[in-house]
Amino acid sequence: MKKREIDHILTKMLDAYENVSDLNFTVGKPLQVESSGELVPIHLKPPFDKLTPFQTEIIALNLINNDRRLTKALISKGSCDLSYSLPGKARFRVNIFSQSGNYSIVLRRLEAKVPNIKEMNLPEVFYKIAQEKNGIVFVTGATGSGKSTSLATMLDEINEHKSVHVVTLEDPVEYQHPQKKSTFNQRELGLDFDSFASGLRAALRQAPKVILVGEMRDRETVEIGLSAAETGHLVLTTLHTVDAGQTINRILGMFNNEEERQIRIRLSDTIRWVVCQRLIPKIGGGRIAAFEILGTNVRVRDSILNGESEGKTFYEIMQAGKPFGMTTFDDHIAELFGHGIVQEETAMAYASHKAVMGRSIDSLKSSRGEATSDIKELAVDYHYNEYKQ
Repeated sequence: MKKREIDHILTKMLDAYENVSDLNFTVGKPLQVESSGELVPIHLKPPFDKLTPFQTEIIALNLINNDRRLTKALISKGSCDLSYSLPGKARFRVNIFSQSGNYSIVLRRLEAKVPNIKEMNLPEVFYKIAQEKNGIVFVTGATGSGKSTSLATMLDEINEHKSVHVVTLEDPVEYQHPQKKSTFNQRELGLDFDSFASGLRAALRQAPKVILVGEMRDRETVEIGLSAAETGHLVLTTLHTVDAGQTINRILGMFNNEEERQIRIRLSDTIRWVVCQRLIPKIGGGRIAAFEILGTNVRVRDSILNGESEGKTFYEIMQAGKPFGMTTFDDHIAELFGHGIVQEETAMAYASHKAVMGRSIDSLKSSRGEATSDIKELAVDYHYNEYKQ
């Protein structure tokens, strides 16, 4: 199988459905694409009813294209990351990994056009985040939840309105930002630097005002990121955490108990925003992003310094901070339900606190004159005394 044949297969897979986000090659399964959040099989001629180990290995080797670093990573670590271009069609972020002695491949489609906040219909607070001069901003969520897209919209807003030097450290480069008002230097892991920690350390000598770190993977990267934020840089980065409280706890958990107090002080001084996101199914198909947003204020800094306590949890602070752009997942998902974008069952399934979501939904339904219970034909038993013995 040659490169042009693989390009032909990838093209057919992309064109098979709308909203294709991922291409999946797994031994024992047909060719699959993820469309609107669901894996669906692809039927080509000649057919690939069940991919063989040989076929997935050949595809993997063609994607790696004799790169020694990637080959070594795949053999020694069991997986490797790379980017791949389909000329005139699409770019992909590729992960090749070993499972049960066979190779599987997932290609995440990357958008050619850099998105902006307005086009993506993101919360207004994203404009405010892009105006920050220094500190650290975390965008968190599960793999595939749209973190890179959210970060790209913030960088695009900076690119439109600020004349600054932006250095990005990515694995791989996903959105290629044009040179507008800002000056962009986008560096790719493995190609331009060997680890996020070393790349970030080098970035401090490259006179940037804004630094994007693809992921805070370890303690060393977090420590250098905090140092960068303390010295007047704006650091944008991601973590794989599910909500704002877990994000703070994950960072603290990277350090020893003896260092915890110092890290709490540094984090409270440098953190600006925590943006958590989930993609949830919309009515009529497709998915929409739901957000939990925590901004810094005196109460947040106190909770970081001294830990959460009754009346001072991050959840309660976000509920109270709605006028300042903060929101909880529950409030945002309830808002989506109120606008008829998601179903009640979806809202309940993706809620952080089911009871809170249930009350919000009942309140919205009551305001629209809808029933909040399926119990019917209740009546007062006026004849109760007649049956008393």
